[in-house]
Amino acid sequence: MRNFIDFLRSKTFLINLGLALLAGFLISWLALEWLKSSTQHGELVEVPNVSKMSVMEMREAIEASNLRYEVLDSANYDPDYPRFSVIEQNPPAGNMVKENRKIYVTINPSGYKKITVPNIVQVTQRNAASMLRAVGLDIERVTYIDELGKDMVYYARYKGKNIQPGDKLPKTSKIELICGNGKIPSQARIRSEAQ
Repeated sequence: MRNFIDFLRSKTFLINLGLALLAGFLISWLALEWLKSSTQHGELVEVPNVSKMSVMEMREAIEASNLRYEVLDSANYDPDYPRFSVIEQNPPAGNMVKENRKIYVTINPSGYKKITVPNIVQVTQRNAASMLRAVGLDIERVTYIDELGKDMVYYARYKGKNIQPGDKLPKTSKIELICGNGKIPSQARIRSEAQ
């Protein structure tokens, strides 16, 4: 044990220990400097605001800032934004990021997706309204005709044309419901009087 303690106090051991510590410090410092230069530490650019820009305008703005982009498609049409324009970006505009960072942008589709019209014929107006809202369609107005079934849907129209169950319409389309008012149609009265 005494020999070991003497070795730890020897000049050779202390010189080697000093050289090892110096080499460790020097290697650590060089590694950190290399990481700073290779990761561009402290060199940040501001993310541009590409909201409502077309794809070509967005591409130019992002590339001018030395950034990259990836386009994400969206199934949700937003009428507040132009068609095929940027509706969302990540990271948001104004953030400071390193050069060559990838910016994820979501593009507004060309319009609402098509919705299948449910079978609302011979259904009450109230149930038909619920069925239409459930699939993403709206009621523009309700028109009443002389038919015995009060508030019963007899047919539906979209932009003045009759529509059938199974037809495809853009989401949020407004439909006119043609319902009965509970009165016997005059044709039925004439037929019954003729017999």
